[in-house]
Amino acid sequence: MKGSVLVHGVNDGRALAALMVDGRLEALALEAGEFGPGAILRGRVGRPMKGMGGVFVELPDGATGFLRQPKGLAPGQPVLVQVTAVPEPGKALPLSLKLVIKGRYVIFTPGAPGLNISRQIRDEAERARLAALVEAEGVKGDLGVIMRSACEGIGDGVISDELDELHNLAAAISADSAGPPELLLVAHPPGHLAWSDWPYWDQVMEGADALEASGALDAIEALLSPQVPLGAGASMTIEPTRALVAVDINTGADTSPAAGLKANIAAIHDLPRQLALRGLGGQVVMDMAPFPKRERHILDQALAKAFRHQSQAVTLAGWTPLGNYELTRRRDGVPLADWWRG
Repeated sequence: MKGSVLVHGVNDGRALAALMVDGRLEALALEAGEFGPGAILRGRVGRPMKGMGGVFVELPDGATGFLRQPKGLAPGQPVLVQVTAVPEPGKALPLSLKLVIKGRYVIFTPGAPGLNISRQIRDEAERARLAALVEAEGVKGDLGVIMRSACEGIGDGVISDELDELHNLAAAISADSAGPPELLLVAHPPGHLAWSDWPYWDQVMEGADALEASGALDAIEALLSPQVPLGAGASMTIEPTRALVAVDINTGADTSPAAGLKANIAAIHDLPRQLALRGLGGQVVMDMAPFPKRERHILDQALAKAFRHQSQAVTLAGWTPLGNYELTRRRDGVPLADWWRG
């Protein structure tokens, strides 16, 4: 199947969305429940946790969140927070005081006023047009607005409608900061996430049959295997444990002098996509296929290039004394294996 295809539907009673590009699965969104990443809640601040750099926050329905570096907050104080990631089993929901209300073309940032227009929009006339639309909306107070790159070339009416809708929502949430713990904005379903985060596609397919016809289900089932073929007999094995995600790279039957370097580069190119699709994060340790130590700089460059689009979510820590490579990745998705079994 050529081109980019946005596919969304329900599988075994749970919603998911997938982006297929020329028949390959490039992005995946899974239903995470109403307290999933992006949900906005009013909570109640608990006591500071010495040595942990944060506080626990009481949330509705008996849930608990953890807020790092909470400056100026007192125990018992109501606070508006947003879920930032899927927690590890048995741990509190990761929270942030920075609220983000995202649409396809516009993002509102309560508490961070100002207008920002995507740097990818370089045409000055287009930037002026978008700024005029925001000015006409009359955004006031502590609400900030970000105009996304998807705005470029979109009609005034479409953008103004979304501006108005999100403006009202952001203003209502900002004004609802007092009271007991309450869920104010549920996490968006996968279809909405796909619509807002993957703005470019050639066609849309809907329904359970579409998931199968597009090849999305086959691609997802392949992700349930730890082994990832890399071509020429090489492979990468990705195995999550409680402490870390272990990545092992093998050359297979190839015994040529450059086999290790080639396998490592192939694995590095695909690793960001594999981690994102599998919903894996935390500490990642790569056991590279054998290669000359003097060629580490080649792999350093390949890693920096591979993860450049995830720079805000990934920290490249570097080489260990034993020759492994370590990085950390923010847990921003539902672990696919757990979701599929659940």
